[in-house]
Amino acid sequence: MAKATTIKEALAKWEEKNGQKASEAKEVKLYGQIPPVEKMDESLSTLVNCEKLSLSTNCIERIANLNSLKNLRILSLGRNNIKNLNGLEAVADTLEELWISYNFIEKLRGIRVMKKLKVLYMSNNLVKDWAEFVRLAELPLLEDLVFVGNPLQEKYASDQKNNWIEEATKRVPKLKKLDAGQTHTPSRLL
Repeated sequence: MAKATTIKEALAKWEEKNGQKASEAKEVKLYGQIPPVEKMDESLSTLVNCEKLSLSTNCIERIANLNSLKNLRILSLGRNNIKNLNGLEAVADTLEELWISYNFIEKLRGIRVMKKLKVLYMSNNLVKDWAEFVRLAELPLLEDLVFVGNPLQEKYASDQKNNWIEEATKRVPKLKKLDAGQTHTPSRLL
């Protein structure tokens, strides 16, 4: 089996393809590397100007080495092997959007530090109980959530879709969009 692509190698390929230094770029796309990236290594620290980083469709297991990304607003980590949200605290002051669908996240511990987070796409993970879901209410700016495909959502959606939307917005009342549709709670109709 082929050895994993390192972040350093992926950045070199990106620079060659884009004719730009990654350290100066506002957007860096390292998704779908062949062979896949397995580790968010210290080479990420060079991306000091990066506002949008895409590492989706790889084999990353842990979020790490984001400390130097002081301008990061959008982080795309969908379709990896991530099991928890540890490591995000490094970008808690700037991150506005986290795209982390199709991973193995069961617990949302640590999410509350994400005070600027407005958009969270985390469909098709493993969150199965309300105790974890309500942690999202601790995010003061969260307004757009995609949560479809988690065991908790599937359980309620199988009864009837409105039941899921009603229950979810009751617990996280600031949401304006849930699962790509507008939320329709009485407080928003006034």
